[in-house]
This record gives sequence, C-alpha cells and structure tokens, in this order.
Amino acid sequence: MTAIPLPRRARLRLPRRPRLSHLALVEARWGLLFISPWIIGFFAFTLLPMIATFGFTLTNISLDQKAPLAFVGLKNYERMLNDVQVGESFLVTLRFALIALPVAVFLPLLVALLLNSRHLKGSSGFRVLIFLPYVVPFVAGVLIWEAMLNPASGWINEFLRAVGIENPPDWLRDSTWVYPGLVFIGVWGIGGGIIIYLAGLKGIPTDYYDAARIDGAGYFAQLRYVTVPLLTPVIFYLLVLGMVEVLQYFLVPLVLNQGTGEPGGSTMFLNLYIYKNFFGYHDLAYGSTVAWFLFGATLIITLVLFGTARRWVYYAGER
Repeated sequence: MTAIPLPRRARLRLPRRPRLSHLALVEARWGLLFISPWIIGFFAFTLLPMIATFGFTLTNISLDQKAPLAFVGLKNYERMLNDVQVGESFLVTLRFALIALPVAVFLPLLVALLLNSRHLKGSSGFRVLIFLPYVVPFVAGVLIWEAMLNPASGWINEFLRAVGIENPPDWLRDSTWVYPGLVFIGVWGIGGGIIIYLAGLKGIPTDYYDAARIDGAGYFAQLRYVTVPLLTPVIFYLLVLGMVEVLQYFLVPLVLNQGTGEPGGSTMFLNLYIYKNFFGYHDLAYGSTVAWFLFGATLIITLVLFGTARRWVYYAGER
C-alpha cells in the first residue's frame, strides 16, 4: 500500500502595492514637508519628554541633585503607594470633576440651543461676546473673578445681599463653597464648547425636523428624539476633552492660593501636587512618578468612556 503524496501548501502571496506615480510622490513629499513642524514638535516637546520622565522615575534625579545620580528601580513607585497625599489629591480631583464636568458639558449645550433658536435676534453678536473671554489673559481673568467672588465687596455677594441673603458664602476660602466658586470661574470660559455645539447643531439635516413636525412632534420631542441623538458624537467629544482637562486642573488654585491647597487642602489637586514636587521640592524623580500615575488614570478613564460610547453615541453612517 503506497502513501498518497499530499499537495504542497500553496504559498500565500499578498498583492503587491502599486507603485506611486511621480506626481503622487511629489504630493507626498510636500505633504510631509508641511506637517513636519508638527511632527518635529511632537517628538521634541511630547514624545521625548514623556520618555525622559519615565526614565526619571527609575532614578533619584532632582534639580539641586545633592546626592550622586543613581538608578533606584521601583523605589519611587513604592514611595508613591505609601504617600497619603497622592490618594487625597486624586480624590480631591475626582470630587471636583463630579461638579465641574457636568457643568462644562451641558451648560454650553443649553446656551448653544438658545443661540441656535430662530426666535433669538442678534445671535451672531452674542457668539462674539461669549467667545471674547479667550482674548483676556488667563491670570488676569482669574484675578478679576477673585475680586468678583470677594466675600465683603464682590459683585456676586452684593447681589445675594440685595435679594435678601444676609450672610453670603465665602466662595474661595470656605471648603464647602470653594468648588462652586471654582466652577463659577470655569463658566467664564465655556465659549469654546458653545462654538463646537453650534457647529454640531448646524450639521444636523433639517429633513429630520421636517419629518418630526409632520408626525406632530413639538420642540421638546424634537430635542429628545432628533437633536440629542444626532448630537451625541459632539457631546462625547467634549466629555472626553473635559475629563482630560479636569484631571489636569491646577492653574486656577495655583494663582488664587499660590499652590497651598487652602482651604483645608480642598484645592490640592493631583496636578498641583505634581507641580509642587517638580518646582517646589525640586524632586524630578518623584514628580515624574506621580505624573505617570495621573497619565495612567487618565488613560483608563478615557478607555472606559470609549467602551461605553457604543451604547449611547450615535453616528449617522452606522446602522
């Protein structure tokens, strides 16, 4: 009995990529030339510093460098796990995010819906006024808001006294009211989100509204079944950006309280603690370690948001 020879496995041949024409090569070279400033900037100011900070976490490097530079392994990570201030600062950041993030996402939506209304006169002028705070220098704007929230002579507390509230809150010195006070300051800069929402609203086809009106849908029914579902990609975009920004929040409390964390440590955000380790304690190694912890937490939360997006974000090109 003779064995039947099996046929040799056919080699898998991938189709060859067609060669680019001379014109396509020229266009590709010009394209790379035009985006080369961004590529160079990304490598020089983002990627290389990230690699350097990760290397710092494995050493004892500092700005004053009293001890010889040495490789310490995972000691900085062990120190971070035993540092109570890291956990407290992260909880402070999360508590503030629970208040500030819904305001930063949904308040611009409400204002954009108002500006997009057909019955509002002079909406273009309101758009300019809303976007004007971006022209004012940031530190000057924060100091202006500090004066407006002053418990003795600020305009907001003067208004509260005028309406009958005899003891208005100390917005920036009371741990109970400091987060609403910081949210007040953040509301001043929602113009960018409003512009993005307006662009999303302008991109919704009017055919959907016409069909909804034919079916008898009123304004709120159109808002629920047409506007909000078709605007979910924009809401998701601003939600991700807002989450990343709120986790990196530190500049306002740095200007107001010089990074002391007052009142009672309620403004010692994690990014502010990283800043203090870098430029206050001159500890580059430990500051880099906490910064990588913040990066990992931000990455995990972002991935969770993207994982839940398929359940509530609607893209018009999908079924």
